[in-house]
Amino acid sequence: MTIDEILQIIRKGVDEIVPENELIVKLKKSEKTGKPLRIKYGIDPTNTEVHIGHLVPIRKMRDFQDLGHIGVIIIGDYTAQIGDPTGRDESRPPLTADDVKKNAEKYMQQLYTVLDKDKTEVHYQSEWFTKLNLDDVINIYGKFTVAQFMAHDTFRKRWDAGLPLYMHELMYPILQGYDSVAINADVELGATEQKFNILNGREMQKIYQQEQQIGIFSPILMGTDGVQKMSKSLGNYIAVFDTPNDKYGKVMSIPDALILNYFNYATKVTAADISGIKKELEGGTNPKFIKQRLAREIVGLYHGETVATQAEEEFNKVFSQKEIPTDIETFALTESKIWIIKLLTDTNLTPSNSEARRMIQAGAVSIDSQKVTDENMQYELLGEHIIKVGKRKFLRVIR
Repeated sequence: MTIDEILQIIRKGVDEIVPENELIVKLKKSEKTGKPLRIKYGIDPTNTEVHIGHLVPIRKMRDFQDLGHIGVIIIGDYTAQIGDPTGRDESRPPLTADDVKKNAEKYMQQLYTVLDKDKTEVHYQSEWFTKLNLDDVINIYGKFTVAQFMAHDTFRKRWDAGLPLYMHELMYPILQGYDSVAINADVELGATEQKFNILNGREMQKIYQQEQQIGIFSPILMGTDGVQKMSKSLGNYIAVFDTPNDKYGKVMSIPDALILNYFNYATKVTAADISGIKKELEGGTNPKFIKQRLAREIVGLYHGETVATQAEEEFNKVFSQKEIPTDIETFALTESKIWIIKLLTDTNLTPSNSEARRMIQAGAVSIDSQKVTDENMQYELLGEHIIKVGKRKFLRVIR
């Protein structure tokens, strides 16, 4: 494979490579010596659920692995106890070391749906930070100025706004940068908002007389609403542990304007194929057909092509032919009469009473195809009934 062909793979789904000319030198050197590059990505496992937006840089790591290089995952058991201040107006409550370890184990299970486990190293920051003494810390801090850190957008904005900026938060970029020294990184992957921290890693390596890493920056994947970035708290995400049917349905729900974005950042489809898809959309092809391919691609990545095809068949059955899903769950009622809000929350069709009310008010709840309009209704449900919430949630209740 030529350097140009390799770069075409690396550039796909990437906003910026800093600096690209040095990456080319590293790639050529690796090919000549047979020594693989070390591709770093750090995670602060602040929770256990991973969505496909988190996996944009992880897919790039897999690209490097397929090219013969080594992926190095850094578990931020120290940085997670600080909380990444990037983009935050206030400090984040720190996690305990036990929280980090439990979350990291779950997190890695999900990353391995993409990564080649045989070409992946996993390291905890505590492997090197527990070996540093106060003299080492003072020496590291002595290499940086306050002005350098105030160039960080988050720090500067909070300072200018008179908001609290704690000393331990200033440590975050230094700790992340030292990780690059500890594992001798050749490339660090991250979102565009991580640019300050990743370039700080280059400076740290220079101080320690190491060859400087290359920063490869990926964009933030938009959520399924097409308005804000993918986020669990906003409910606009596609989780790695979502069922195939849920993944397929969520992809089909995205705005047409996001189709190319998702092909580019959430699939393995080549840049040349994406160019062809763009021409199809511009030529008047029904976006629904393109979106179906996108949904198959994404489901197939995590569950295989056969399951992706089955998810499509199920989607068409439910949404095109207006039928009930084949894998619908059953819930046994114990009460003779039940308040509709309680029914929705007890069966986990909605996470809260307020969400249940919102869905009813939006006309998104039905029982046996009859829309529920009164949120105060008490239902006497004898025998078997089908409850539907939104477009994709179905439940069979029996008594």
